[in-house]
Amino acid sequence: MANPTGWKPSLEEGAAAAEPRLDVGAGGATRGLAYEEKLLFERGSAGERCGVSLPRPSGDFDPAAELGPELLRGEIAELPAVSELEVVRHFTRLSAWNHGIDTGFYPLGSCTMKYNPKSSEALARLPGFADAHPLLPEELAQGSLALMHELERALSEISGFTATTLTPAAGAQGELTGVMMIRAYHVARGNPRRKVLIPDTAHGTNPATSALNGYEVVQLASGPDGRLHPDTVRAAMDDDVAAIMITNPNTLGVFESHIAEIAEIVHARGGLVYGDGANLNALLGVARPGDMGFDVMQFNLHKTFATPHGGGGPGSGPVAVSEKLVPFLPLPIVVKEGAGYRLVKDAAERPQSIGRVREFHGNFGMFVRALALIREYGPEGLAATGRLAVLNANYVRAKLADVYDLPYATDSLHEVVFTDKNLKATGVTTMDVAKRLIDHGFHPPTVYFPLVVHGALMIEPTETETKETLDRFIDGMRQVAEQAQRDPDGVKASPRKPVRERLDETRAARKPILRWKPGMTAGER
Repeated sequence: MANPTGWKPSLEEGAAAAEPRLDVGAGGATRGLAYEEKLLFERGSAGERCGVSLPRPSGDFDPAAELGPELLRGEIAELPAVSELEVVRHFTRLSAWNHGIDTGFYPLGSCTMKYNPKSSEALARLPGFADAHPLLPEELAQGSLALMHELERALSEISGFTATTLTPAAGAQGELTGVMMIRAYHVARGNPRRKVLIPDTAHGTNPATSALNGYEVVQLASGPDGRLHPDTVRAAMDDDVAAIMITNPNTLGVFESHIAEIAEIVHARGGLVYGDGANLNALLGVARPGDMGFDVMQFNLHKTFATPHGGGGPGSGPVAVSEKLVPFLPLPIVVKEGAGYRLVKDAAERPQSIGRVREFHGNFGMFVRALALIREYGPEGLAATGRLAVLNANYVRAKLADVYDLPYATDSLHEVVFTDKNLKATGVTTMDVAKRLIDHGFHPPTVYFPLVVHGALMIEPTETETKETLDRFIDGMRQVAEQAQRDPDGVKASPRKPVRERLDETRAARKPILRWKPGMTAGER
């Protein structure tokens, strides 16, 4: 019984003042208080409350004149008149509605949603790091530059490449930067080329990255074992192919075991091999992409090296390159000269550089977090990370293989992909399973991706989850499958326990309302 009290929140109740209620779970156990919440715009009393204390202008001071006409609004902004206490309570209550890695298991496949040590957060907040301005003169930023240089060298060693740029703001921009360097390399050789080969099991952003760089995308089909095979690459490879982009392990969680031969095929025709580092978590400390024949690879520091994931960032997507691409690295570049460090910012020193890809030198706070983790773990700890990530995924796979369909018999690495094929007779779909898991206290895994698998459920437990947590998740998955057989309608009506029950996702996608307006009714929200 998902809601034994029989109480259901309504939009009208949500428009009322915040009211506490007992959240009673299955069996009648009290779980705590949940709050309905008015919009902040609907709270307060105009003209009577204010959350700030500002001095009134005196003398001839005119704020409007100081701002200038270009910064003035044509009308008074509709802002809520609320006290500081109301603001704090409002956003604190809303935060309790969210699920995050600090509140529970977050098994999104491909995204590597793992716990980040608070020690890394604390170090990034040290005044010498947090307050360092990016325009500080080099003589006052030697500590920051030394940290960046050490992180570059560490990432290069871990991945097996010659050099690394820290500049890109996120993994997607890292991809863009890597392919920009590939284009610059071919242009410098007088042969721009126009095609990029991408397997159907590659990371989802790879086609967009290639297209943004002006390349034609040629999709390659993976084999029945979920791997890309050399003959497929050989048939597609010609003198107009600039590169192949491969995610290894791929989005099925399968290791591309033919990667060395594939790299030889591409290199023989003058192409380059791009490695998407989104799944580096599986290889960390165990294998190095640079040793497999890759020429360039982006890191997702938020997936592998303890930086924030989600919530809008900031992210960080360093790019490592082989010797042949070093001249094309973006600016600025940290170099060590004697006992000191400096930033190479002038294109005259690096005439083949692709230039700047963003302002300044990257998201420095992410560099501190990443290097702190690397130094804390050390070589043995990094290798343990990769091994535990693979172990946890295979534990989930072994415990659920008799209930959920495995589309590929090939061994998994850091993540495992199931499908809803075994539930088809009940009418329960992958989306229904994901929604029902919320009532069991778990964030859903990735659904319907990778696209090569119909009805995919992709689970990545990461190395930071305990066996006890995985056992509870496995039990929840098994209970959903069992309920689908005896009570499919109950599964399809889930979730019931969150503050908001099952939403109309079709309506939300087709008729989104993204802005509050005065006079808006509860139904319109």
